[in-house]
Amino acid sequence: MVGYLGEKIHEYVQHAYPHLTTHFVYQNERQGTGHAVKLAHEIIGNDEVMVVLGDTICEYDVREIVNSPYNMLGVKKVDDPRVFGVAEMNEDDQVERVVEKPAIPKSNMALVGLYKIKDSHLLFECIGQLFNGPVDKSHDYNLTDALQCMIDKGAKFKAFRVKNWFDCGKKESLLESNATLLKKFGGNTNPNSHQFENTIIIPPVSIGTGCNIRNAIIGPHVSIGSNTTVNYSIIRDSIVGSYTSLYEVVLDNSLIGSDASVKGLSRNLNIGDNTEIDFG
Repeated sequence: MVGYLGEKIHEYVQHAYPHLTTHFVYQNERQGTGHAVKLAHEIIGNDEVMVVLGDTICEYDVREIVNSPYNMLGVKKVDDPRVFGVAEMNEDDQVERVVEKPAIPKSNMALVGLYKIKDSHLLFECIGQLFNGPVDKSHDYNLTDALQCMIDKGAKFKAFRVKNWFDCGKKESLLESNATLLKKFGGNTNPNSHQFENTIIIPPVSIGTGCNIRNAIIGPHVSIGSNTTVNYSIIRDSIVGSYTSLYEVVLDNSLIGSDASVKGLSRNLNIGDNTEIDFG
């Protein structure tokens, strides 16, 4: 299921994983996670399905979850569950209730956006009921409501705790997740490499292929996409997309999209794709 810039995901998957059988369904109207899953009904049919939200990175045993005989929901303990879907569970980790962003949470176990559904026929039946009932104020059809409908109809769900949850839904959490993953896996760039002219690399850093980097200080905690040009710049704690050009900039805690161009001194930016900014 893809939406905004979905064609780039389509192109990447087909290029990187040509051996996989893939289907791409476009959600042109943003009507929530329940609506997104509904659009895939024709492809899924009544088969078991694994729903993974695109802005979430988690550590868990995928094989164990896929082979489980139960419907499964991924959870993680959080400090403020009011901004998440929440699972209320018994001592055996059986889910008794799920609630989307409760004002007064009865649990601090947040739904992380991982769902293994065996009873897919019941899932789509409950999603259909959502569309026949009143919609919430945001005009969204939440998957959480469909899951609660399934529980009310007798479906059994077990919760599984993920080891780590890297939330990528906001700029701050995305940059934090990027730093954590770079620390964990070490990046891909050797600080002693002479690949880049007159450049200092402070690890951990990940730099894509085809980049032209000169007269720069890169790192720590920087990810740069492929075919990006950086000259006379300092970048730290930031993510830079592919085919982007940076000249005479100082970036800290910044997000720069793909196909963007930034010139001139700057700090702490959040710039989307296909953007050109000249601070000169």
